[in-house]
Order: sequence, then C-alpha cells, then structure tokens
Amino acid sequence: MLDGTQVRTLEDFWRVIGEAVNGPGGYFGRNLDAFADCLSGGFGQPDDGDYVIEWRDHAISREHLGYPETVRQLELRLTRCHPTNRPAVSAELAAARDGRGTTVFDWLVEIFEERAPGVLRLQ
Repeated sequence: MLDGTQVRTLEDFWRVIGEAVNGPGGYFGRNLDAFADCLSGGFGQPDDGDYVIEWRDHAISREHLGYPETVRQLELRLTRCHPTNRPAVSAELAAARDGRGTTVFDWLVEIFEERAPGVLRLQ
C-alpha cells in the first residue's frame, strides 16, 4: 500500500514507493527512468513478480504532485539536461507554469500504465 498522505514531492514518492514494495529503506527507483525499470522487472520488484500497488488517498498526492511540483521538477531537470534537450524542457516548463500539460502525478501514473499494466490501483 502506498500512503498518498505521505507524498508531497517526487522525492517523497521515491521513499514511499520503495518502502511500500520493499520495506523500510527499500528501493524502487529514485528517478523516472529507474522507476520504469523497476516496474519492468528485475530491479527491486518482489521476487515472485506478483504484486499490486494500492495508492490510497491518491487525490492528496495528485494535488501535491500538481503544477507547482511539476514546475520545481522541470526547473531541476533544466539544470541537469543535455543542452540539446533544453528547448523541449523549457517548453514543458513554460506550459507547467501556465497550468498546462502533464503533471508529476500524471508522469507516474503513465509509467505504471506503460510498464506494469494492472499493477496500480488508485484508492
């Protein structure tokens, strides 16, 4: 079970999902690519590969992982990305500042749906 009341930032999500899947101090990705890899199997997934993640109070997480957190994450990404990616990240950042485009919450749900269909249950 993933406790949505404990997810206020993307960094919180990494901690909470790691603990939900693998116990205290557990790892289940600490960036979007690593998270996608974990969901795809072989890295941090339960040994039998049979699991469901219930994201309780997901509406609270959705609110906290909305546009302000998306802007913060895109600002961080802009400082770290390859120069050729800066125009695209800048465009995403401008949209997020205007309340448009996908949010951090959307990114996470999309990764769940693409890499592990049926694993996520929003409660």
